[in-house]
Amino acid sequence: MDNVRVIEVKRSIFESNDRDADKLRQELRDSGTFLLNLMSSPGSGKTTTLKRTIEALKDKYRIGVMEADIDSDVDAKAIAETGVKAIQLHTGGMCHLDADMTRQGVRELGIDDVDFAILENVGNLVCPAEFDTGSTKNAMILSVPEGHDKPLKYPLMFSICDVVLINKIDVIPYFDFDMDKCREYILMRNPKARIIPICAKTGEGIDEWAKWLSEQIEEARK
Repeated sequence: MDNVRVIEVKRSIFESNDRDADKLRQELRDSGTFLLNLMSSPGSGKTTTLKRTIEALKDKYRIGVMEADIDSDVDAKAIAETGVKAIQLHTGGMCHLDADMTRQGVRELGIDDVDFAILENVGNLVCPAEFDTGSTKNAMILSVPEGHDKPLKYPLMFSICDVVLINKIDVIPYFDFDMDKCREYILMRNPKARIIPICAKTGEGIDEWAKWLSEQIEEARK
């Protein structure tokens, strides 16, 4: 057994991706483009939240959206209806995007006329958290029906996010969801995380979310 060579492939992949991500982040900074990496599990209301976000900010920023999915173009079509530039990224079965895949998306999207680019990552709480996409900021959506204990079960996702949107707050009375405990668990994983309760369906909380985004975009321009 002493002669068996152990190759740390996972570490090597992550280190290479981190270098690519840092390079892409600098390229985007130089071009004046803010890239938001939006993550969540399927069914959390990611696309609906994104449409609300576009509605709130499209008169202030030139927005482009990259929709990532294993297959289909349903989400890209939904976003295109808002009037912003949108493309669909198929991952070929991969459950996440990495920096190189994001760069390909950015190239196809074109950022000469985009101030604010949004990457809607593949829906799950595991793989997307492991790969730096080169984004300026990371955001995630946790929906009320998923439960307030998700930060305990998926620590990495919550630890890498700059902001957590707690969506579908309109249905809190119908679920065993404790907002105080959810906040506690999120801050346990990430004391610096901004937490914003929203309802993408009604628009509640979207103004606060849009204000936070505008502040981040303007800060990145300095």
